[in-house]
Amino acid sequence: MFPARYRRATPHANAPAPVLATVDLGSNSFRLQVSRVVEDQLYTLDMLKETVRLGGGLTADKYLDDATQEAALAALARFGERLRGFAPSQVRVVGTNTLRVARNAPAFIERAEALLGFPIEIIAGREEARLIYIGAAHSLPATREKRLVVDIGGGSTEFIIGSQYKALVTESLPLGCVTYSLRYFPDGKLSKSNFKDATLAARNEIQRIALEYTPDQWQLAVGSSGTARALRDVLEINDFSSADITLAGMEKLRDALIRFGSNKDVDLNGLKADRVPVLPGGLAIMIGVFEELGVDKMTVADGALRDGVLYDLLGRQREKDMRDSTVALFKRRYAVDVEQASRVGRLAERFYRMLVGADVDAALFKRLQWATQLHEIGLTIAHTAYHKHSAYILQNADMPGFSKREQAQLATLVLGHRGDMGKMQSLVDEPPLWQAIVALRLAVLFCRRRQEPVLPEPLSLGTQHKGFTLALDPDWLSANPLTASAFRQEVSQWKRVGFALAIGRN
Repeated sequence: MFPARYRRATPHANAPAPVLATVDLGSNSFRLQVSRVVEDQLYTLDMLKETVRLGGGLTADKYLDDATQEAALAALARFGERLRGFAPSQVRVVGTNTLRVARNAPAFIERAEALLGFPIEIIAGREEARLIYIGAAHSLPATREKRLVVDIGGGSTEFIIGSQYKALVTESLPLGCVTYSLRYFPDGKLSKSNFKDATLAARNEIQRIALEYTPDQWQLAVGSSGTARALRDVLEINDFSSADITLAGMEKLRDALIRFGSNKDVDLNGLKADRVPVLPGGLAIMIGVFEELGVDKMTVADGALRDGVLYDLLGRQREKDMRDSTVALFKRRYAVDVEQASRVGRLAERFYRMLVGADVDAALFKRLQWATQLHEIGLTIAHTAYHKHSAYILQNADMPGFSKREQAQLATLVLGHRGDMGKMQSLVDEPPLWQAIVALRLAVLFCRRRQEPVLPEPLSLGTQHKGFTLALDPDWLSANPLTASAFRQEVSQWKRVGFALAIGRN
């Protein structure tokens, strides 16, 4: 459960904040960026970087080792100090590949959130790709050509084709400069065979997506993040190539590293000490990208994931939330009955406000609204157990703008809107979620006829100790025996999860 200081959004959350901050928990390094908002642009005020190498702390069975966790937590404690005084609406923290795959990530995240003071969103690979593209695009000229953007991170590499500020094709592959350096260059040994093995392994992964990224589908190749910047700088300063990253230049760099023979002996102009251990893996992956996708040269963008997260956060504040666009797309894709969704939505919002009064959790309220719009998407698969199909889609689909935690909570709300409540006990990790679930269940129940419901008045929904009370006119119940029967079943269902649902006279 999150610390209370960031569980509520600020009352004026719709007003753009003058300063925004993001934390990127990458597999190689952690980065904090604080930026000032001036109209539609962001200007950096402060940056912090900690080379944690989180990906290097993954054991063979996908557990983060204790030493790496402690180093990461120490870094986040320093970030937390810098973020003191920021409102929840001003900060967004994202975790990438290592936190996606680590089996003990939930326990680590709980400790990390306590130090940072803000929730950590684990984003899916394609969502990471979308955000990377936004960050890169804002640092490039606003031209109309299609761009191939490649971002080699510590544990994954993202591939995007986009135009202007819109990502059109996104993919994420398990290629990382940290993981490849550890796997193919053990003990920092630099040999011709090691580079060959690493490059072939990278090409084998990239081959799976190559048909979607052929040179006829883009006009400009762009690299982003640390590996691309390091390669550009080293190639240029050492006269291996000029300005851009080229295959010929990287081959010269590879040959130079082989001559050094070991990371500890590498001495190249412009190469920072903290980049040396992960350069071989990053170089092998980039050579694989060039060879497999037919890239001749690649320019480098200054913007990357953290910039994309900041611009996405700014968009949310200015009512340009990508999540709303995704919900609208899903409604079209799954042929949602818009009128029914609207009816359920209005009633669920009314019930939720009855339960919480003025103490509205803005983030949960927003997810409840999305759940009302998407709770029937599983009907396109089958009517039987459609709520399970709906929940499965929301849990597993690529949903641009949503974190994995947001998708999980959305899926939980939708799964709980009907049927057996016994399944919910292990899924609800925050007590306020029960209030949203009861609001949605009752709204769906009242709207069963798929017409505007004629509600008994007065009607009220409130909380009691470990339960809820629905007060309405008993004569109305007598006149609506189907609904009365459904209410009796609801009382039984809520008992299964330890809650009392009392339905009686107003």
